[in-house]
Amino acid sequence: MCGIAGIIHRDGAADLGAEMTKMLQSMKHRGPDSTGFALYGPKDDLVVIRFVLAEPNEGGFGLDERLEKNRAEVESRLAKIGADVATMNSETGYAFRATVRYSGELKPLADYLEDVPGCEVLSLGNSLEIIKDLGDADTVGDQYRLPGFTGTHGIGHVRMATESDVDLASAHPYWAYPFADVAVVHNGQLTNYHQWRRRLERAGHRLQSECDSEIIAVYLAQKMSSGMSLETAMKESLDDLDGVFTYLCVTGDQLGVAKDEMAAKPLVLFESDDLVAVATEEIAIRALVEREVETRDPYEREVLVWQV
Repeated sequence: MCGIAGIIHRDGAADLGAEMTKMLQSMKHRGPDSTGFALYGPKDDLVVIRFVLAEPNEGGFGLDERLEKNRAEVESRLAKIGADVATMNSETGYAFRATVRYSGELKPLADYLEDVPGCEVLSLGNSLEIIKDLGDADTVGDQYRLPGFTGTHGIGHVRMATESDVDLASAHPYWAYPFADVAVVHNGQLTNYHQWRRRLERAGHRLQSECDSEIIAVYLAQKMSSGMSLETAMKESLDDLDGVFTYLCVTGDQLGVAKDEMAAKPLVLFESDDLVAVATEEIAIRALVEREVETRDPYEREVLVWQV
């Protein structure tokens, strides 16, 4: 019952935070439990880290003291691994955004931070920022001050919890750990999830969740890391990944969509000279464009990729 959405501006940056919030809020009926955004801001030389130190509904005696202690430990570890902190801010007390000057590999950095009690790295990259929390899009957007977030492209997800808890660990999107600037949302189910999880783990990947969206993200990122284009990797995924699904993948400069051979999971597409918008329901595109538009449904086994 979840909903997914994506935007890519081909003529420059826009208020991506406000736009994605509008689209996802219009599909609140598909998933009021949690909302997530993978947004791409301007690239620079800094690495952006989004991480959490606790669940939003976590309580208990001394929580504030533990959070402060663990935040200090994160800063200490960043210094030890050679990451010079430029900024570190928190909108919630448990969710943080840091920018660092760092030229090393991302995997040791992410692993080192996640050894801090309660720390989960949501995203790492030069432009990707994953923001997700409990509640609908307006609630999360206001909490993290997303209106005003300037960027070129992004994806989002609204979730109705069915088989797992209502918590951040189960909220989407998922970063393709530890590959920079790759994220995925999807609607559907992979029936060969466990097979691909074992394959990726044998290849040395440490998966952060039990969600099949993360499998898709790491699968695609691994293919691209060997020189394959996003489009080719997505086409190969239609042969390798079994199930009924529609997914969106974003990289530092691309947005792609793929539907399986049954095309049972809905998706509608609007495309103009300067804007591409996709969503589970047309209502989300109308919330963004706010005028009469023509949309179409991607076909069975169709893969589409757009460039910034």
